[in-house]
Amino acid sequence: VQLQASGGGLVQAGGSLLLSCAASGRSFSSYRMGWFRQAPGKGREFVSCVSRSGSSTFYTDSVKGRFTISRDNTKNTVYLQMTTLKPEDAAVYYCAAGTRYGSDPDLYDYWGQGTLVTVSS
Repeated sequence: VQLQASGGGLVQAGGSLLLSCAASGRSFSSYRMGWFRQAPGKGREFVSCVSRSGSSTFYTDSVKGRFTISRDNTKNTVYLQMTTLKPEDAAVYYCAAGTRYGSDPDLYDYWGQGTLVTVSS
């Protein structure tokens, strides 16, 4: 499966962005989907993941209550709605697809190219 992330940009602190990740190929609904981020000089950090049906979601503590992950299996797309953005949310955001559910990057087999989110204070 190939993943294409989009929706990043420059936003003021407190603002919102909607990231999208479109998947090509078959069997999108068979994959668990995740979002990760990487800030300059830091390692890749788990943000959120969603189950195959979309019924289960999981978030890292720092984004709980501010970010919402969802998916539309009819459109082969996973979303990350980000609200109340903070400067520390600035990073390149990556979507990923895997056959297991969780926060470990090693659980994911396919990665998108990343989309840059910049948050000004």
